[in-house]
Amino acid sequence: MFALLLALGSSLAYGCADFLGGLGARKAHVLRTVMIAAPASLALELLLWPVLGASFAPATIAWGAASGVASAAAFALLYKTLAIGPMNVLSPITALVSAMLPVGVGLVQGEHLGPAGLLGLPLALAAVVLVSAGRGAKAARPSRTALLLAFGAGAAIALQLVFLHQAPSDSGVGPLIVGRTVSSAVTLAAAPG
Repeated sequence: MFALLLALGSSLAYGCADFLGGLGARKAHVLRTVMIAAPASLALELLLWPVLGASFAPATIAWGAASGVASAAAFALLYKTLAIGPMNVLSPITALVSAMLPVGVGLVQGEHLGPAGLLGLPLALAAVVLVSAGRGAKAARPSRTALLLAFGAGAAIALQLVFLHQAPSDSGVGPLIVGRTVSSAVTLAAAPG
């Protein structure tokens, strides 16, 4: 039950962050929006450190840093995608790509899907189609650029997740802290003056 509550809370937090980030990127340069989002995430992860613990072994730092680079790209691509919209089409596409690619990596590495996974993947695809084809979908057709950005954002999110999964299992929030630190640094370095 606790895992379900964590998953729901995480989904709610990501959904709100994506929506607000997309709105912010419509009003300001996308990297300025990311300059707020990445350090805010880092602050939350630092608050979790005393509760969940963290270790910073070399493998944790390496995989965390790789996830940070992917995270910076994911933030920028996702917020740019959502800024040029339509969110109701592009956000589900990004989510589907970011979920399916790690599953594919896991299958290549010898993992197996259980019944829930076998049922969940086609349901996720059907959900994206249904959400994207909702009322007003014809008026809100995404451009080719927006679709490419959505796929790119999903791929970057997937890479971030795959890299985090490679970190040692006893790392706690260490890889997240390293990743957000790198993501924040990359974003600050790339942001316009």
